[in-house]
Amino acid sequence: MAPSIAGYTWHDAYNFAIVNPGQASAAILLAWPLFIAFAAVCVVLSPLVFPGAMLVAYVLNKRGAQPVEKPRPKAVAAGQGASYAEMYPEVQPKANLSPVPKYAKWVDPVKPTAAFDVINKIMKERIMVIDGAMGTAVQKYKLSEDDFRGERYKNHTHDLKGNNDCLVITRPDVIEEIHNAYLAAGADIIETNTFNSTMISQADYELDKKEEVYLLNKTAAQLAKKCCVEFTKKNPAKPRFAAGAVGPTNKTLSVSPSVENPAFRGCTYDEIVEAYYEQVEALIDGGVDVLLVETIFDTLNAKAAMFAIDMFFEKWGQKIPVFVSGTIVDNSGRTLSGQTNEAFWNSMSHAKPIAIGLNCALGAKDMVPYIENLSRVADCWVFCYPNAGLPNAMGGYDQKGAEMAEDCRVFPDEGLINAIGGCCGTTDEHIKCLADMVATYKPREKHDVPDIMRLSGLEPFNYAPNEKDYRKTFINLGERCNVAGSTIFKKAIVDGNYEKALAIALKQVENGAHVIDVNMDDGLIDGESAMTRFVNLMVSEPDVS
Repeated sequence: MAPSIAGYTWHDAYNFAIVNPGQASAAILLAWPLFIAFAAVCVVLSPLVFPGAMLVAYVLNKRGAQPVEKPRPKAVAAGQGASYAEMYPEVQPKANLSPVPKYAKWVDPVKPTAAFDVINKIMKERIMVIDGAMGTAVQKYKLSEDDFRGERYKNHTHDLKGNNDCLVITRPDVIEEIHNAYLAAGADIIETNTFNSTMISQADYELDKKEEVYLLNKTAAQLAKKCCVEFTKKNPAKPRFAAGAVGPTNKTLSVSPSVENPAFRGCTYDEIVEAYYEQVEALIDGGVDVLLVETIFDTLNAKAAMFAIDMFFEKWGQKIPVFVSGTIVDNSGRTLSGQTNEAFWNSMSHAKPIAIGLNCALGAKDMVPYIENLSRVADCWVFCYPNAGLPNAMGGYDQKGAEMAEDCRVFPDEGLINAIGGCCGTTDEHIKCLADMVATYKPREKHDVPDIMRLSGLEPFNYAPNEKDYRKTFINLGERCNVAGSTIFKKAIVDGNYEKALAIALKQVENGAHVIDVNMDDGLIDGESAMTRFVNLMVSEPDVS
């Protein structure tokens, strides 16, 4: 009896044909009509089947049908705590794979100045002291409009009273006296009188001209440096440093000034970068030893400042130390743009500041938990310069130096800081009390932090993978805000329906997305403007950002 062909593999069929060529030929002749009939059916039905399949696919896409997950291999018996590969041996990776690469720490190619070694040495040995408020000190002089105008601005078209920065030109004796008072009180670092010396901030006084802004910054730097040199000569064992004060500007990149249009911004990132670059260039030309990017209420402004600073350093061919100081606006523990202080650190850490800290808005008592957290997460030096308590009903500050020093004692007591100073309401009296108080304390010891990926929105996202079971620490990446991957999202962007597009982003976050991928690369879309508008909207929506 001839063996049946059914169930044979092609190897079996081949061998059968060799052994029994007659029977194999008969089988092929018998099957030929069946092949012809099948082909005829396909020809007849294809005009109906193919359009029908296309219609079904279109309907499923419009209804948002989810892809069907392929069945996973059946898990083998494995003990509790077994890895995914142990539970599902069928999906184990191939053997002899290349090892996971180990990334070397980044090395800055820009040459550091000698100030790095000096400051690092001091901060290892003792707690450094930063000066106090410039505005508070200036108010005591009760200066008039004429003092602010001087000879240079006597015919200026706008009132200048209140523009303290121009006093370095019109009343340098006042600013020099303030600097010297803080140095005599024990300050190691004094800030230049340039908190508002950018093109953007000086526009309020119609002094937004490049030559004026350059003059303000360079003159202020030369004045502060001169005072530091004189005090260092008196006591070389206690070197003094001029810090170029880089304020936040009066614009914000993360918050819309228009309630009706949350995507609107009062200026662009590039404009902020340009303003900071001009300021930094003039400060360094004036001889500052360090830069202090301070009172950061919007982290994106600070990122623009750090980008401008790095651009200048690259052009200059060397770099000076940079201090970065954020501002927690209230007891929520967040900046004005909504970030927690750990998220703020994650946003700033790539710039490798020599020190990170907090200043303004809060008194010392309210600042403690946030400095404690910053000290824990940061791998650089940490500092703070709080206000003299909280403001009274008239906006003034009543806390005296001795009282503020006692409130600040918790910082060195707990080993949280490497430098301390004063912000709003503080005077040379406050700085002397702080200097005397910290003199007997050891500074905080700098420590390393684990090498993990650290991202941030309003909250920090620190990714530490579980190497035994990566599925437990899987990062959910939302891909639906991608015009190449979602026709619904693309249609919303093309139609200008950004409310619907934002709802798609929000839905992904609600469904567990840790990170959202946004792509606007399409021929029908102006990608740059669409990306800017959509990202601004996402930043303005706390549940998304």
